[in-house]
Amino acid sequence: MTDVFDELVGQEHVAALLRDAAADAAAVRQGAVPRGAMTHAWLLTGPPGSGRSVAALALAAALVCPYGGCGVCEDCVAVRHSAHVDVEHVVPEGVEYTVAEARDLVARSALAPARAQWHVFVVEDADRQGDASANTLLKSIEEPPERTVWVLCAPSTEDVLPTIRSRCRHVLLTTPSSGQVARALHERFGVDEQTAQFAARAAQGHIGRARALATDEQARARRADVLALPVQLDALGDCLAHAASLVATVEADTAAVCDPRDASEREALLRAYGKGGEGKGIGTAERRARGAVKDLEDRQKKRRRRVALDQLDRAITDLTAFYRDVLVLQLGADVELVNGELRPALERLAALSTPERTLRRVDALDRTRGLLESNVPPLLAFESLMVALMDPALAPRS
Repeated sequence: MTDVFDELVGQEHVAALLRDAAADAAAVRQGAVPRGAMTHAWLLTGPPGSGRSVAALALAAALVCPYGGCGVCEDCVAVRHSAHVDVEHVVPEGVEYTVAEARDLVARSALAPARAQWHVFVVEDADRQGDASANTLLKSIEEPPERTVWVLCAPSTEDVLPTIRSRCRHVLLTTPSSGQVARALHERFGVDEQTAQFAARAAQGHIGRARALATDEQARARRADVLALPVQLDALGDCLAHAASLVATVEADTAAVCDPRDASEREALLRAYGKGGEGKGIGTAERRARGAVKDLEDRQKKRRRRVALDQLDRAITDLTAFYRDVLVLQLGADVELVNGELRPALERLAALSTPERTLRRVDALDRTRGLLESNVPPLLAFESLMVALMDPALAPRS
């Protein structure tokens, strides 16, 4: 790897722009006249999986690395693992950022860097900033301290408050081609070419998803289970049973991810309040920490919901690609199938239905995503979805 920007897949224009910015930033810190390539606030947008966070962290590494982002030094490695003292990698734990979280970011942004030339804030999912939290950040993004840099990530500029995006330099990432993703899987991670091509096609340009499908047998099995659903929905009982099974699987996976972290955070908090110590009054740690524990549990609940929603959204995305393939066959379009390995099942469903019914199934999937975002219980939303996939005539009209 030549530098940190080589981690970007299919984003040569973005890599060139950010390399230029990092070089300008280094020159400015050494007293040179700025060329205008560097700025204090960035907004990186692009479809899911295009590499927004990879690009943001690469820029952060290049700014704090003494060699401009070599990719191998202590600073670059620390940034890659979200462990650098001067690079704050901010990821929302709940569905939205809170005003309290935004205020905390503003307060931290006023601190000078501890060891590097810049204090960089990489803010993931900036589209989850509500008006109140975004307005709280606005002043700091507009006029940050001299050595603070904001790098915001979002799907599109329209997802970000206009007053925020107008104060940032916009960089647009595009979805890499399946060929580019497959080549990256083969060359960087040693995935055999056939598996790499399958994973790249199935992930539809989502690099992280492609890597998971290429290297994680359980991820492939989960996807296979989801894509088997359309041919298993023959009666109402099937719909309800499969919805319950899918949601239960997601809940179990969410617990496996969140339970150990929740327990560790709770134990650390109680130790901070004196649990396990000696002396008078130590035994009241649980009582003294009651308010803090309640705040922690609220944050953990939001994080758990976010993890579950992300997994449910992945299932919706996979099913949408499945019915896209059905529609391709029904229309006789000359384009590659996302799920070519399932062609017999796709052809069978295409013959048994019509393009209009297939489009109604896709609409039902999109509507389910909206229901989940509106806090409808997942089981109820997926029971309705399974019924609509079995018979689109039973789906509510949009």
